[in-house]
Amino acid sequence: MKWRQIALGSITLAAFASSVAWSAGDGDDRDHEKNHHNEVHTATPIKHLVVIYGENVSFDHYFATYPHATNPSGEPAFKALPGTPGINGLSGSLLTSNPNLNPDNGTSKSNPFRLDRTQSATADQNHAYTAEQQAYDNGAADLFPKYTGKGTTGGAGAFGTAGQVMGYFDGNTVTALWNYAQRFAMSDNAYTSTYGPSTPGALEVVSGQTNGMKAVLTTKQPSVAGSYYVNDGQGGFTMINDVDPANDLCSSTTDTALMSGTNIGDLLNARDISWGGFMGGFNLATTNSNGTTGCKRSTLSNVVGSATADYIPHHNWFQYYASTSNPKHLRPSSLSAVGHSTQKDGHTQDPANHQYDTDDFFDAVKAGNFPAVNFLKAPAYQDGHAGYSDPLDEQAFVTKVVNFLQQQKEWESTAVIVAWDDSDGWYDHAYAMPTSASYDSVADQLNGPGICGTGSAFDGVKGKPVNGRCGPGTRIPFIVISPWAKENFVDHTLIDQSSVVRFIEDNWLDGRRIGGGSFDAGAGSIMGMFDFNRRGESHYPRKLFLNPDTGLAVETPPRS
Repeated sequence: MKWRQIALGSITLAAFASSVAWSAGDGDDRDHEKNHHNEVHTATPIKHLVVIYGENVSFDHYFATYPHATNPSGEPAFKALPGTPGINGLSGSLLTSNPNLNPDNGTSKSNPFRLDRTQSATADQNHAYTAEQQAYDNGAADLFPKYTGKGTTGGAGAFGTAGQVMGYFDGNTVTALWNYAQRFAMSDNAYTSTYGPSTPGALEVVSGQTNGMKAVLTTKQPSVAGSYYVNDGQGGFTMINDVDPANDLCSSTTDTALMSGTNIGDLLNARDISWGGFMGGFNLATTNSNGTTGCKRSTLSNVVGSATADYIPHHNWFQYYASTSNPKHLRPSSLSAVGHSTQKDGHTQDPANHQYDTDDFFDAVKAGNFPAVNFLKAPAYQDGHAGYSDPLDEQAFVTKVVNFLQQQKEWESTAVIVAWDDSDGWYDHAYAMPTSASYDSVADQLNGPGICGTGSAFDGVKGKPVNGRCGPGTRIPFIVISPWAKENFVDHTLIDQSSVVRFIEDNWLDGRRIGGGSFDAGAGSIMGMFDFNRRGESHYPRKLFLNPDTGLAVETPPRS
């Protein structure tokens, strides 16, 4: 199907429905608001939250020169709307005389450089807890090629060396994300809660905590080079790198772990608020068109040129907690059960235990069952992780979700957060002095050997200071898409991954916090990206449909 592209500034926005009346805690009187999950008290008009959690992108990697794109011939063109605010991006000497020209980077020393749309498939950079600290070099941010850089085999120039880590895309490649930023709100001051890769980032966005790890199967010792956990200094362990969740049918047979703390799902369950974790590839009964199924179900990325498994266990937020895991990937009893702890009799726990496939999200919403809180992870080839995914495949998934949601009757009470689990080690010039310190003699190297930050370490699950939680870590993109989001707005409030937990707590749970040292207690608020005084404005509810291939605006929703 062909879609007619239109200039972003010429979109006719939908008229405001004058019958809508909202006050904190009250739904409107439409039939679909009579569902239980729509009657739940909320502090804002947001009744449905969808968190699209991507993989491995630093803020500069996607937004370095926003809102200025190169616009080469033959590629989707981006032109910023008048009045687009500036960001803390790359300009001036950061582009022409960057600290990463440091001779210590050897032949890979490099200024930042534009990655073209034709270079979407890149190498996966080093994004380990220690390597990222070393790249920031006590705040100088000048050793990225040396410590986190990797190059694509056969690439030319910096693209083929460890200097590739200095590359960034612009609005001709990550076009959809730039267009969402134009019509909605974004942050240029969002960070990972701690340094490190995917699994710590997955835990932070649902619990604000990486302490309290229990090694179930392990070939590693704590607090040694390359390990995924450290001694926390209080007789326990903190996770700092990737490891699979224990007992998952698809997990490693050599190294697995569980978490002992509380996550946001536990708090939502206590209030009987519907929610779900929706992971690409989680339904092991599905057979893909290439004949793959089960844990080995895979999809080919034409951009990358290879296939990867749809489901990656160490990305699965809620599988690390006994209370919210579904180790055998059991299926929900029905579409109406998706998001709910119990079946209709109010007593029997549903087999899926809130853990589903991304396909289940679309099916449940279409069937009229839209859970209040939803965490979505794309099938791996579309999650944006360099090495096996890419920004073009990622864009297709994000636009699919947002285009779909904008066609639902609940759109006017929905917010979508697009965020990422870690930076992949990609260069980002912004450095945040850690407010949560750590002093592991091997793993921590930011401000000197065995040092990351100053002062006392932050509390762990037992309420005492622990090692392994050094943060904020690296800067990541963060976008809010909603009829209630401010338009063409850049928020400079310091936030981190646990700010998502805080928003859920503030909106649905009357501000109740997880406790046990979770970062949610001190996380910055994302409320500044919303305007809840929009009642009566002519452009409500705001919608922006994008072509999943180009990221450009279209007049009518594309068929998925």
